[in-house]
Amino acid sequence: MPTNKRESLFFTSVMCFLMVLGMSAYNLLLHHSFSLLELVKGFVPGFVLAFILDEFVVGNIAKKIVFTVSTGFEKTFRLILRITLLMVLGMVTCMSLFGLFLETGWHGVNLPDYLYAWRMNLMAALPLQLFLVGPFSRYLLKNIQAKN
Repeated sequence: MPTNKRESLFFTSVMCFLMVLGMSAYNLLLHHSFSLLELVKGFVPGFVLAFILDEFVVGNIAKKIVFTVSTGFEKTFRLILRITLLMVLGMVTCMSLFGLFLETGWHGVNLPDYLYAWRMNLMAALPLQLFLVGPFSRYLLKNIQAKN
């Protein structure tokens, strides 16, 4: 886990970059509209929003919940897993709305489409985060911490 603000910004940036890249590609493939141009077009606003949400909203809420209910004697792995699960739930909730808005505009956003998008995104985001992005980001962070 990050031990200072610099490490936290690095970790959040890597995490957001990879999750937005992976989820953007997934959603474009899901809607049969994948192209490099479409991926790049949606990546920048998606990354900016994801970073802001992660750093200032969802991340703070997830950590507050986890550290409020933890006993203080729990293993680091359990804390990381709980934070990850709450982060994925929060980010999928927000970013699904963002994706739906990008695709249809405000006039096209409705509850059934949002719930479908939320479910489909959760099914992709959770394994992506748990098995690829999270471990890779922690590996990079650990290497940076070892060098300092």
